[in-house]
Amino acid sequence: MRRVVGRRGRALVTGATGGIGEATARRLAGDGFKVFVGGRRFERLERLAGEIDGAALPFDVTSEAEVELARAEVETGGAPLLVLVNAAGVFDLAAVTQTSGEMLRRNLEANLVGTVNVTRAFLPGMLAARSGLVINVGSVAGWRAFPENSAYSASKYGLRGFHDVLLEEIRGTGVRACLLEPGAVDTPIWDPLDPDASPHLPSRGQMLRAADVARAAGFVAGLPADVAVPLLRIERA
Repeated sequence: MRRVVGRRGRALVTGATGGIGEATARRLAGDGFKVFVGGRRFERLERLAGEIDGAALPFDVTSEAEVELARAEVETGGAPLLVLVNAAGVFDLAAVTQTSGEMLRRNLEANLVGTVNVTRAFLPGMLAARSGLVINVGSVAGWRAFPENSAYSASKYGLRGFHDVLLEEIRGTGVRACLLEPGAVDTPIWDPLDPDASPHLPSRGQMLRAADVARAAGFVAGLPADVAVPLLRIERA
């Protein structure tokens, strides 16, 4: 892996193999960050890293051991991580009676436990440097209920709770955190669901674009170090 130090510092984006994560990695790279792109599909990470002059960092956010190896790789040489974007996640729809334990665990592990794992790994370095920004990618389903969202909403409501506690714990430390809560975003995560054919789901034409959310992440990352945006909700006008 190439050692990377950008003129604005280092950033790590999880879930960077597609959708919001990939768009955010491209946005931060364009804004002058050197971006470590995290995910489980190495070939796609390598291609993206080459395109944005970043570094591929294959790891599974649900594995504490792999997260620790990723942290050691990013922090080699003592350079602190300036921006962490927790964008890795999954999305499953099912009625409560059809939500299996496996589905519930899959959503909780990827969307909540993974974010906690990665944040917990990189937060000590940020606290020691008295600087840094954690951007957690939540969802409208983290504050508003929708049918067939029990597993996904449980994970995103949980993420909001974790984020609120994080805000309290980092108050006055120089570290900031922002929870992005976008509405439905047109990404490949919808492909198996065919939302255009369902009267209960927004059509893809009504959805946000991944670049819209990435633009919001870039806005927050570009603010002065003494300006915090704890929560940012994003929706189609």
